[in-house]
Amino acid sequence: MKTKYAIVFICFVALVIIEKEINIISRVSDRLIKRQSPHQTPQTPQDESNITQKHLLTVLKVLPSKRPASQGNRTNFSEEQDEELDDSDMYSYSGGRKHVLLMASTRTGSSFVGEFFNQHGENMFYLFEPLWHVERMLATAANNATGLGWIYRDVLQALFLCDFSPLEKFISPPPNNHVTPALFRRESSLSLCDEPVCSPVNKDVIERYHCKIRRCGPLNLTLATQSCLSKQHHTIKTVRVRQLDTLQSLVQDPRLDVRIIQLVRDPRAILASRMVAFSSQYKTWKAWAQGGQVPENDEEVKRLKGNCDQVRISAEMGLSQPDWLRRRYMLVRYEDIARYPMEKAEEMYKFAGIPFSFQAREWILTNTQTTKEASGIYSTQKNSSQQAEKWRFSIPFTLAQVVQKVCGPTMKLFGYKFVDDERTLINKSISLLEDKSFY
Repeated sequence: MKTKYAIVFICFVALVIIEKEINIISRVSDRLIKRQSPHQTPQTPQDESNITQKHLLTVLKVLPSKRPASQGNRTNFSEEQDEELDDSDMYSYSGGRKHVLLMASTRTGSSFVGEFFNQHGENMFYLFEPLWHVERMLATAANNATGLGWIYRDVLQALFLCDFSPLEKFISPPPNNHVTPALFRRESSLSLCDEPVCSPVNKDVIERYHCKIRRCGPLNLTLATQSCLSKQHHTIKTVRVRQLDTLQSLVQDPRLDVRIIQLVRDPRAILASRMVAFSSQYKTWKAWAQGGQVPENDEEVKRLKGNCDQVRISAEMGLSQPDWLRRRYMLVRYEDIARYPMEKAEEMYKFAGIPFSFQAREWILTNTQTTKEASGIYSTQKNSSQQAEKWRFSIPFTLAQVVQKVCGPTMKLFGYKFVDDERTLINKSISLLEDKSFY
């Protein structure tokens, strides 16, 4: 008799344990389902008007309404559990879809590094500088884009959710029935040059409609949305976002799994590259390069210092790993990528939680060891290790000194060595890069 009661008791305890396990699994499943809520198909009201101040104000009123209420961390897992998760666990519990923001400034090699993700293959939806349109309208209509980082953030948020409607409001001329020939550098996104997004056109179509791989007609943003939704991972490359703190609500959006990669480069190399790529905008610097004195209180010098400070402040925040950025931020130097492209690409992919594809490996192998001379300011084909050192022979020592003076704290943070004379500057056997880890 006692044996019978013992068996009954054991069965009862087992049922209680099983029920608890089922409840736990159910709660975790509910959380994951919430993280994978279906994306909304964009519904864009047609706007045939020209860009005006009134139109800009309308856009500014619409964008904030799209922001979700801040919900802290994207999952309800405890911090203790989060610490114990390895890379494979993070990839599985987040539902698999990753959203990578490659954040940089101009002439840091971001077009080149962006290709590491653009070339991933069929599972990647990549956008090249979509915020160009936003910056262009703000500069035209408001004459001042400073302090409007939240607009960039909201447009990025929509694009990561495959909603092109906010971006449409900034494209000029306005898209007609969600179709536009004017998307900036559309050909730099393989996803926008493949079927069904790329519709064939006649050979006599104007050149700006073309993609590199095939002839495409004007871009149908509805088809672009469908393509975006069909891709496993999304990456956006931008040089327009300058303050990392403006991205907090984007990173905390429970619908997204955002990883931010901030790309930096030696400020002396950036200046040298900009003087070549944007010659008309750097006439003052080019005049100073001819032997003139550089006044430290000149607006151009102040602008250079401001750019360096913005990059440094964002990096300091990211490296400090506040709660909202924990395991969501990575700093990488262009020079390290140029020296070890495959190794650094693998690190970035691992950080992003995306499998490093054969296609990406093949592209990197082919395009970082070419003997051809790079052509065009956005060229992504180069001998990367040689390219990273070319600036040392193009910038006068006097200008390098100015950069070191006004960008000194930034250079120290990123591990760029100072030079005391021209002989050291042009001696390639002397490395100007400290061995430094940022994680």
